[in-house]
Amino acid sequence: MSVINLRDVPVRDVTEGDIVFSRQMFGAAAGTARIGASRYVVAPLARQMPVHVHGDEEEIFFVLDGSGLSWERDGACAVGPGDTIVHPPRRAPHTFLAGPDGLELLAFASGSETSITYLPRAGVMWCGPRWVPVDAPHPFKAEGAAGALERPEAGPRPRNVVALGDVDTGTLSAAEVRALGVAAGSSQAGLNHVSLGPGSRGAPPHCHALEEEVFLVLEGSGTLRLGEAEHRLSAGDVVARPPGTGVPHAIAAGPDGLTYLAYGTRVPGDSVYYPESGQVRLRGLGVTIDVAR
Repeated sequence: MSVINLRDVPVRDVTEGDIVFSRQMFGAAAGTARIGASRYVVAPLARQMPVHVHGDEEEIFFVLDGSGLSWERDGACAVGPGDTIVHPPRRAPHTFLAGPDGLELLAFASGSETSITYLPRAGVMWCGPRWVPVDAPHPFKAEGAAGALERPEAGPRPRNVVALGDVDTGTLSAAEVRALGVAAGSSQAGLNHVSLGPGSRGAPPHCHALEEEVFLVLEGSGTLRLGEAEHRLSAGDVVARPPGTGVPHAIAAGPDGLTYLAYGTRVPGDSVYYPESGQVRLRGLGVTIDVAR
């Protein structure tokens, strides 16, 4: 499956102490190979996840609605719609605390080779399908047993938290692009906010050898070109493009324009094929080859 809508993604509800949220794993539902992508709706004044830090996976969060605190190592800052938060691996333990109107988040993760996640308050480490100590309770229950997380006063924003309006726009073809992930310090992946005017197109048709992409439509309508096929797009649609398919894709806006988030991994040895120009870009070398000649 390549295109789905959020309304068709199963919802999982979690309650454990002050952790209360619903989650939709829309990346897996759309067919991502490595990328993790989820929508979280956190109950008012509740917590989003156990305090945790990943061993080798980078996370990028985008706030859709509501308000709350981005909590990092005993400190916190206020966040709201349009904010992006990047959490590199092996850095500060983190979570989110919802405000009185709740908090709606998108979470994107680059994928992990180890599946190691450390929960310092719970004293548990998640390792693949199990956790250590092996006789410990489930990590969520261990976190619940550690008690509710104290809610600190909001302080200044660290560099890994940026507002949509504070990120300069660049242009890619007729697209207005804000590189949110880069602005907040991401390195393993990128998260771009893309706005297309009526009838305009984003990046030309292309396909990646190693990098994976997932797109989420925020507003407007348009079409996805996938090889020779076309699919209509509207708000809530998710497009997954695993690497190595050899099938080019491109997104174009309809008469009311189109706004979407584009998340993609960053792999140094990646190559990108552009069938319209007959070119292959070797990203790791900074070289473009004209294969049409």
